[in-house]
Amino acid sequence: MSILEAIILAIVEGITEFLPVSSTGHMIITEKLLGMESTDFSKAFVVNIQFGAILSVIVLYWKRFFQSFDFYLKLLIAFLPAAIIGFLASDYIDEMLESVFVVATTLVLGGILMLFVDKWFDKPDRNQEMNWKRALKIGFFQCIAMIPGVSRSMATIVGGMTTGLSRKTAAEFSFFLAVPTMAAASGYKLLKLFLDPDPAKAQMLSDNLSILIVGNIVAFIVAMAAIKFFIEFLTKYGFKAFGYYRIVVGVILLVLLGMGVDLQVV
Repeated sequence: MSILEAIILAIVEGITEFLPVSSTGHMIITEKLLGMESTDFSKAFVVNIQFGAILSVIVLYWKRFFQSFDFYLKLLIAFLPAAIIGFLASDYIDEMLESVFVVATTLVLGGILMLFVDKWFDKPDRNQEMNWKRALKIGFFQCIAMIPGVSRSMATIVGGMTTGLSRKTAAEFSFFLAVPTMAAASGYKLLKLFLDPDPAKAQMLSDNLSILIVGNIVAFIVAMAAIKFFIEFLTKYGFKAFGYYRIVVGVILLVLLGMGVDLQVV
């Protein structure tokens, strides 16, 4: 992987990770457009640069992460369903991730759903306080995002809106929940690499340290900009534009599959 390819992938990761458009689907298209071969390092790189995206949330909302123990308790409650199900069904999830058809289909179906979300939940409650019931419900919605193409951001924001949260409040909690969720998922995958019987897999991370550092820095900067844009856009205009965008991306993938193009998921 070249530095330029790493930068492009990091930009795509930073933009799509917190938007309800599925970073997985975009990584598929990006790698195909770049003509990249799927290798052990490219897979590890995509996992590793998520830490840069996570850091952007902490930096942007650092005051919220120091507000109270109750804040972390709500995050834990929301995090547990995905942590448990993800651990028990990790092999099955990895199998689904290999299916580009699943990714494309869920992109389209999720896009159609998002065309109507604003009408369904257009009257948020006056009380916007996060309680344990809301946190738990959002946590179960996050489990839906284990299906590739659904988008963790979309699932958790919509989940929050079903409890009466406003679009902005639901989106911000989705960002907060991304920190333990993505850290756990990414950390687990990287740990498996380091513990792999083949020492070459752990060594490849050390050999490409400069690329990993550049990727994380770029993902961090781009994710910060994407989060600021998303909050402002979502508050003013809602989900419809993202819904149409998801449908277009999903259809592109389905057309490529129909043409016999060999797409490989990162």
